Amino acid sequence: MPIRRALLSVSDKTGLVDLARALGARGVELLSTGGTFKALQAAGVPVRSVESYTESPEVMDGRVKTLHPRIHGGLLSREGHDEADLERLGAGFIDLVVVNLYPFEQTLASGTASFQQLIENIDIGGPSMLRSAAKNHARVTVLCDPADYAEVLTELEATGDTQATTRERLAAKVFAHTAAYDAAIAGWLSARGETDGYPRSASLVLEKAYGLRYGENPHQSGAFYRERGAPAGSLARAESLGTGAKELSFNNLVDADAALDAVRELQGPGAVVIKHASPCGAAVATTLAQAYHAAREADATSAFGGIVALNRAVDLATAQLLSETFLECVIAPSFEPDALALLRQKKLLRLLATGAWLGPEHAAQHFKRVGGGVVLQSRDATGAGEVRAGRVVTRRAPTEAELDGLEFAWALCKHVRSNAIVLAAGGKQAGVIETLGIGGGQTSRVLAAEIAVSKAGERAQGAVMASDAFFPFPDGLEVGLQAGVSAVAQPGGSKNDEAVIAAADAAGAAMIFTGFRHFRH
Repeated sequence: MPIRRALLSVSDKTGLVDLARALGARGVELLSTGGTFKALQAAGVPVRSVESYTESPEVMDGRVKTLHPRIHGGLLSREGHDEADLERLGAGFIDLVVVNLYPFEQTLASGTASFQQLIENIDIGGPSMLRSAAKNHARVTVLCDPADYAEVLTELEATGDTQATTRERLAAKVFAHTAAYDAAIAGWLSARGETDGYPRSASLVLEKAYGLRYGENPHQSGAFYRERGAPAGSLARAESLGTGAKELSFNNLVDADAALDAVRELQGPGAVVIKHASPCGAAVATTLAQAYHAAREADATSAFGGIVALNRAVDLATAQLLSETFLECVIAPSFEPDALALLRQKKLLRLLATGAWLGPEHAAQHFKRVGGGVVLQSRDATGAGEVRAGRVVTRRAPTEAELDGLEFAWALCKHVRSNAIVLAAGGKQAGVIETLGIGGGQTSRVLAAEIAVSKAGERAQGAVMASDAFFPFPDGLEVGLQAGVSAVAQPGGSKNDEAVIAAADAAGAAMIFTGFRHFRH
């Protein structure tokens, strides 16, 4: 059935006038409210006010204007079934609804809105119209997103109506939209009065981005969902620059996110190589190419088939080095044209550009699924400055170069699976700071230290060491000291701290207690 009457009431007026003009040109009667009505009138688009259609004035400062039987009767009525009721109401069929909601989430995100401002940004009429139209999508086309305007106009131009499959898809989008809207309100309101800041009701609203070839293993299915409102610069908003290779896998996404989170910590041109969700090499240097080369060579064997994250635009020199090794994925803010052209020749290499860049301190909430529920926590956003602000507990204080290395190792250590030990070397004056050995994901801190020292080899002499948690006994520290480690950063707080400090003093090493633990499970 062709669209005869449309109701337009939008907060986001993107594309509104063009849509209304196109509908008007097709002979569609346009009904509108408030600011939308004024915007269309100002643009010279013929439009009728909802108030004149319902013969009922807006009341309560506009709080009540569309909650009327002529509106919802026109939306919920069925062709060939409800005509008598419509006639009794003095109403007609409404075939198209274009509504988006008061900007509650944006107002909340501003961080400056008062309680009353937030209350006034809770839309009532909008969700009601959307839900009525979506329920009756067998007849009514409903639009809550300006991105869908063009598709509907194209279908109207081709056939005079929208397809049933399109109406069903748009209805599903509406219910997801209103559910997310209600979840945001419920989360905000139920957090008020909670002393820990966590709401009594929490909803995680996700949108399917694309399916995956399989999950963590080939016998598992999988799909990638992005958070509604995921920030620019996050993995969910990264642009795939593609090479014609296979799509990103479950493991690629997990590793790419770990790499991106780690490389955000690095000051100056930096690179991180990830294998199985944990760094195997990282470096900062004068140039991005130098940083990537040092990060790769920290553990070249593990780097094969890894994921690389870079914190600067990828230039040709870096791209040439990247192309030397088989890699699964490279993620960076952007790629220079000649670098992109070169890397696209690697047919199995995925390329992701974040565009915007999130700092290491950005706020986020992390969820982890457990049986029958989730644990929710704030992102581990601390780290920067903790070494230099820490307490020197040994007779010798670290040198400036050691402090540079400790800051780097400490920043990276929190991205290594616990128990975590990172050995690093270099300083700002040297132009390069790099990992030498990383031991992570172990049940014993001693074993983690042994792995890190083993990977560093002779280069451990004069290196610095970071530990994500305290040394419960001197033995883990002694593994590093015996290999030649000269300075250490750790949280402190063990009942055996005095013995650990004595071991460092006996070796002439410097040690800082940061007071912060950075477990990563």
